[in-house]
Amino acid sequence: MKEKILLVIFIVLSSAILQGNDSKKPKQKKVIVIDAGHGGQDTGAVGKNSKEKDIVLAIALKVGKYLEQNMPNVKVIYTRKTDVFIPLRERAIIANNNNADLFVSIHANSNPNPRPYGTETFAMGLHKTKGNLEVAQKENSVIVFEEDYSVKYEGFDPNSAESYIIFSLMQSTYLNESLEVASFVQEEFHDRAKRKDRGVKQAGFLVLWQASMPSILIETGFISNAEEEKFLISKDGQEYLSSAIYRAVKSYVTNLENDDLIDSPISKEVIKDLTASKTTELVEKKTELCFRVQVTSSSKPLKMDHPVFKEYTDVFEYYEKDMYKYTIGKYKKYNEVKDFQQKVKKDFPGAFIVAFGNNERIDLKTAIKLIN
Repeated sequence: MKEKILLVIFIVLSSAILQGNDSKKPKQKKVIVIDAGHGGQDTGAVGKNSKEKDIVLAIALKVGKYLEQNMPNVKVIYTRKTDVFIPLRERAIIANNNNADLFVSIHANSNPNPRPYGTETFAMGLHKTKGNLEVAQKENSVIVFEEDYSVKYEGFDPNSAESYIIFSLMQSTYLNESLEVASFVQEEFHDRAKRKDRGVKQAGFLVLWQASMPSILIETGFISNAEEEKFLISKDGQEYLSSAIYRAVKSYVTNLENDDLIDSPISKEVIKDLTASKTTELVEKKTELCFRVQVTSSSKPLKMDHPVFKEYTDVFEYYEKDMYKYTIGKYKKYNEVKDFQQKVKKDFPGAFIVAFGNNERIDLKTAIKLIN
């Protein structure tokens, strides 16, 4: 925490010195789109004492309020702030038109069996289990409220398992980033809100399909479970869930801003001040440093010759936050890995650079300092 405070102070002071009058220019804000699922004639799931559309709207507004009050570097946009129906396709359009940095769609789950409970967060992808497919089918079924939905969604039938084959042909451009923020959400739900963690998953959600940025769909709990419904409609429950989502978004935005610093004109000085002790420690350990480009991640291990890696060599696997993560390439110089990253992006648009010391992931800024 002290390092982050020092970092902010240093950036402000350095920017004023280096940019003169330009220091008065406002910093470009990160845009977060908060999407409360369902609305209007689309009630979503219905419990004994509540409707999904009302629960998720209350949580979405609280998340936005937390962000607006505590993160002046963030601009919040809501797909809806009242009980109105917004077509799935238009929700993504709102995010795209505002050049959003993150799209967060908030929902509540249900099941014919009243026993299941807990939270789960999805990224856009091909469903791996019947359960994931059923969740996607439930959320996608709302398109029947839209006129000409078969035309708008290219003949997609939300109730046909065969229709979901189309998602096998799609590779989410921002899958890595989406899985990262999804893991932040689940960690916060488990650690802070004390909810059962049902994991980070992938499935074919139409609301995420056309979003041109990292996007997640959050299932905040089962409205069909009597105890969890009580939690979802309670003031305390909604506060716990909304604050957890807020903290997860904050972690993701902080990571984005740290990445931005790497390419800033003052980054080397920031690195010098903030990583001196870490640098000394790593040097003393004679750490072997290298840079790699991360291209994908999976809940299950992949073979090194998996087709997803195509013709690339130097495939490297590491395990972090309950995910197997995969990189390609291995470089000693940061400028060389930057060039490689640009080439890789034609196949993996969401590719990003990571640093390793003795084959263990380390802070990227620290690695750059050591290399330089």
